[in-house]
Amino acid sequence: MEDLKAYCSPGAVYKDRMVNVDVGIDLHVITFTPARDLGNPPVLFVAGWISQISGWKTVLKEMTKDFPVHYVETREKTSSRIAGKADYGVTPVGEDIAKIVERLDLPPRRFVMFGSSLGATAIVDCYQSLKRKPLALALISPNATFRVPRIWMVIVTLFYPPLYALIRPPVKWYLKNFRLDVKVDHEQYAKYCDAIDAADPWKLRKAVLAVSKYQIWDRLEFVDVPVLLVGATKDVLHEPENLAEISRRIRKIETIDMGTNKATHSERVVEEMRSFLQRLSAL
Repeated sequence: MEDLKAYCSPGAVYKDRMVNVDVGIDLHVITFTPARDLGNPPVLFVAGWISQISGWKTVLKEMTKDFPVHYVETREKTSSRIAGKADYGVTPVGEDIAKIVERLDLPPRRFVMFGSSLGATAIVDCYQSLKRKPLALALISPNATFRVPRIWMVIVTLFYPPLYALIRPPVKWYLKNFRLDVKVDHEQYAKYCDAIDAADPWKLRKAVLAVSKYQIWDRLEFVDVPVLLVGATKDVLHEPENLAEISRRIRKIETIDMGTNKATHSERVVEEMRSFLQRLSAL
């Protein structure tokens, strides 16, 4: 990993550590502290499935201007320490997040949970079990389901992880030709290729099998804090029609369409979160 100072706004500092969430499971957590304490709520930041922090550099540099940020790398990422067997499904990832909230001693009703893709899905999944509820959620393109074609399920089931280098090219080809619009947002494709190259094949195989049958629908009714839902209609991988249904099922929600995945990973998403929180404070 490159120097984390590159992810800080001027004057901000960081501390990274491993946090135990279960027997034999430790997660990498990076805490960013802005140069000045402006009284803003701390942000628990949970990125997407196998995503790398490098894809969030622009967002973190903007966010750490005025928010304390706890960036959590979930258990399927290479940074996690797993001793023995582990489940890589959405619910166990959510349970980890709930424990991180406790380990970090986040103040009830005074912190924000910010998640993208699987990170956002896991936040919704664990919400009902949180002992300390947040002030609000900011969800960036949460996955309602994880669509894995049958042929890929067969390949993953039979796949031997040490041969991962052989399967990476066809996975990238599939994403490029069937799941992403590279003409509209080539950066999204490049970012996913980097994540695929860096992934731990043993964890990745288990994670694909674990999330393939997941659906979020029965979890949405329990979310009772204000939610900012950020989508991107041109990001077909995250299925905009599912985001519309998520929006209909959450009670207190504001929805923003930012068009592309690139935009949802820009300074603008932080600006939208700031505006959202200002509106909440004015109520």
